[in-house]
Amino acid sequence: MTLEPHPLRGAVLSEVHARPFAAIAPPLRILHFAFMTDADLAARDRLAFGEFVAARGHRGPDAASKHYRITFPDSALRWEQHAEFTTYTWEFANHDRSPFGRPTSELQKLMQQLPQPGPLLVAADLHLLSEADGGDWQKVFDPTSLVAFETEAGDARAATDFLAASDGFVRLLVLDRGMSTLRAGIFVQQLLELETYRTFCLLGLPEAQRLQPVVRRIEQTLGEITAEMTKSEGLAANKALLQRLMAVAGELEAGASQSRFRFGATRAYAEIVRARLASLRETPIGDHQTISGFMDRRLMPALRTCFSMQDRQTDLSAKLMHAANLLRTRVDIDVEEQNGDLLKAMSERTRLQLRLQQTVEGLSIAAISYYVASLLGYVLEVLPEDAVPFGAKYLKAGVIVATVAVITLIVLSIRRRHSEHAPAGAME
Repeated sequence: MTLEPHPLRGAVLSEVHARPFAAIAPPLRILHFAFMTDADLAARDRLAFGEFVAARGHRGPDAASKHYRITFPDSALRWEQHAEFTTYTWEFANHDRSPFGRPTSELQKLMQQLPQPGPLLVAADLHLLSEADGGDWQKVFDPTSLVAFETEAGDARAATDFLAASDGFVRLLVLDRGMSTLRAGIFVQQLLELETYRTFCLLGLPEAQRLQPVVRRIEQTLGEITAEMTKSEGLAANKALLQRLMAVAGELEAGASQSRFRFGATRAYAEIVRARLASLRETPIGDHQTISGFMDRRLMPALRTCFSMQDRQTDLSAKLMHAANLLRTRVDIDVEEQNGDLLKAMSERTRLQLRLQQTVEGLSIAAISYYVASLLGYVLEVLPEDAVPFGAKYLKAGVIVATVAVITLIVLSIRRRHSEHAPAGAME
């Protein structure tokens, strides 16, 4: 193309084809493994898998590949990396046509040549046979947990009990009743994905069970605090309640942040499980329960527990926030009242200081007038008596009156200038 493409165009287009189906035909034995892998484990696994493939004369996956399929003389391997897990799916041509007749220990030798990518969570043993080779297939599974159905088109039957056998594998049996090779590949992959995602769905249940007593205790504490809020009075009591509320809110948010990814992943996996169940288009076989019925009775209660816990966390967080806002309002009101009392006390002290200042000003006028008049008196004493026609005593008296008047006017003028720049209530 002559047009410049978006940098992510290739990744977006290839994502639709990230996990293509493979055409398969019975008899076939499939061992499916899913390992929990974070970013570091996934990187090490990609490197180990590349070395494993290169040692057998193949190029291996590139750095951007999320899946890879390699064929050996008597088997095939499909490798896939997902967001938090990696899967290895081995296909073996089955010469033993009886269901699960060959021990899985003989089939795991190639898998044991690879380092384990991470903790094993899913191990499924799927046997694809023709209907004629199925024999008495019901005896392979636990009758109390047996799930069996056939497709809507009637071209296949499937059965499992979702129980780990003595070898640790969950057994799934598929009986071909006329499927094409591509249809068989699609159907088998849907069953393996269903087993994988329904297992990863349940990872949220232990987390919900762990959080249950914590959330219950926080709910009880919130009830106690809200009850005390109706009786508490004063700044100290309300601040103590607010501190208790913030402590339980912090504990709740810590638990919610730790479980947010797990519960979100559980919801996502649950949607995939529902989609896979819908694509199977099950038809019951006799009195046996279908996978959808089994999931409704066994899986859905566990998922509802996870979703309920997440909803309780969200609801409780909102209630804690509302209670905290109420307490903050009460604390703010108490602080404002305290500040008001403090301002009144400061205003009273300012008024007393002003009165004291006025008293001191009056005394200062008298003192200054006295000293100025004394100085002027010394000046008048050196004047000759005939220079004062009406007498020195009368002159001194006039000087004292004039001095007091002038100093009083000066002090009042200074006070007036300061009053113009003072706050409105400062001179009350």
